[in-house]
Amino acid sequence: MSLEKKEFLVLRECSKGEGPLTQRDLTDATGLSLGSINAACKQLIEDGLLEGEYRITPRGMDALVPYKVDNAVIMAAGFSSRFAPISYDRPKGMLKVRGEALIERQIRQLQEAGIEDITVVVGYMKEAFFHLEDKFGVRIVVNEEYVTRNNNSTLMLVRERLGNTYVCSSDDYFTENVFSAYEYQAFYAARYFPGKTDEYCITVGAGNRIVKVSYGGADAYGMLGHVYFDRTFSEGFVKILEEEYDKPETAPKLWEDIYVDHIRELEMVMQPFDEGVVYEFDSLDDLREFDHDFIDNVDSEIFDNICAVLGCPRSAIIDIAPIKEGLTNLSFRFSCGDSTYVYRHPGAGTEEIINRESEAYSQGVAKKLGIDETFIFEDPERGWKLSAFIPDCIAFDYHDPDHVERGLALVRKLHASGEVSAWSFDVYEKAEEIVVLLGSKSYPSFPDFAELADRAKRLNDFVQSDGIERVLCHNDFYNPNFLVRDDVMYLVDWEYSAMSDYASDLGTFVCCSDYTVAEAEEVIAKYFGRPPTAAERRHCLAYVSISAYYWFVWALYKESTGDPVGNWLYLWYRAAKTYGKLALCLYEAMD
Repeated sequence: MSLEKKEFLVLRECSKGEGPLTQRDLTDATGLSLGSINAACKQLIEDGLLEGEYRITPRGMDALVPYKVDNAVIMAAGFSSRFAPISYDRPKGMLKVRGEALIERQIRQLQEAGIEDITVVVGYMKEAFFHLEDKFGVRIVVNEEYVTRNNNSTLMLVRERLGNTYVCSSDDYFTENVFSAYEYQAFYAARYFPGKTDEYCITVGAGNRIVKVSYGGADAYGMLGHVYFDRTFSEGFVKILEEEYDKPETAPKLWEDIYVDHIRELEMVMQPFDEGVVYEFDSLDDLREFDHDFIDNVDSEIFDNICAVLGCPRSAIIDIAPIKEGLTNLSFRFSCGDSTYVYRHPGAGTEEIINRESEAYSQGVAKKLGIDETFIFEDPERGWKLSAFIPDCIAFDYHDPDHVERGLALVRKLHASGEVSAWSFDVYEKAEEIVVLLGSKSYPSFPDFAELADRAKRLNDFVQSDGIERVLCHNDFYNPNFLVRDDVMYLVDWEYSAMSDYASDLGTFVCCSDYTVAEAEEVIAKYFGRPPTAAERRHCLAYVSISAYYWFVWALYKESTGDPVGNWLYLWYRAAKTYGKLALCLYEAMD
């Protein structure tokens, strides 16, 4: 038999078996008025679901069966970039807040509510969660798509388990147990936000049904915390998810975005909670406000590194914000005292392709020459780096003659410095080293790779025969590595710097641009300050292709580690072909 909601709430409370209850007890527990409690109890007794002292009968327990929660899914696959730098060391769900790991506290609360069937879906640093299987008896499911898709991939992975299901985030914190063995209908937890908020704001209609969701708002209820899917909602949502999953536009969506797109088809109500019950920590500053001792107690080598260099206590590190620029590493900005800094954390797999000792040496040279005055410190063994943050920078523009001239002046200064590094970086040799790494990962596997590789080898034979003396180069000389503000320009990120052919810098600069061949030749002439000789021209054009080949196989390597680089992959592929054919013709014509 179906129950009215007020009858359900009374029956659920009575099912807990916590001794004789009064109507006043039921009013306090359910939030219903005394009149509603009186009417509900009267009906439940008449139907044989309750008896004296409001004790539930076996028939009453049977009436609750359709509302019993089957299981819970805890989403723990994501990286939580807004939680830098702690998320570089461990997944957010494993952070200890007020002495408890977030996900472990949530599992305990679910189990205390009688929910034993719990699935934890993991991805980023998945091994940090494996112990939960033995410790709590939960099921671990690995999401291999967490890098390329949003959390819709988690629900797709466990779609057959969705029924009467709690869907939770591993990083939620509940000051009291919000879970129950029985739920009446699908809901999204919410809290009232006075003033402006960037949460998903909810508009409700009759019966508190969610009829509209807006991204941001003011003086409104916002989605916050856990969600409950009833069977009807689960069936409808899974059908839509399966229909839309393979559409390109679906990959970046939150599952909530898919729900909002079909809000008329999927019935869900808002379940409001008082302030102070449900917490989602969007940043370290949010968490520090909730747990004042968190920063001092958290096990973080990154904080220790910063404090050692700056001579500051952890409490002085504030205003932390991740920086999304960069293809190789993870970085974040923070303030300490009156200054702002950037901490660079080495990306996954970079230890196989980057010489940190060489980088640290070149950073020192760049600082001395005034090419990069942001540099403060780098650990040559572990690769972390601390730099000054330059505010109000603008993007380097490949088509701004002033930007191009100033950028070329910086690299000419480096090439002419006479500084000699103990390390070398031959862009073709490095490309071949990465190809070996790719072979162990069954990459690459497309028809014209052999053609690309053969052309790069032939060009390398030609440029080596040119007999160019090596100089200290940057070897990552492209637009994101320029800081431009007013009359200040610095060249940053020296990971690939070492002794190289000067043309490898020009090659990288061009192959990372959208230049036509004619525009590229103009830039080469600007570097020399005159028209290049025929030998210089073919040498530099060859290095555009060789550099593009290197960055192309580098991008394939990043893809193979689950760290895609986007459109750069095609840009470098095309440059390797276009300039390779041109340069090869020039060298062969010379012969």
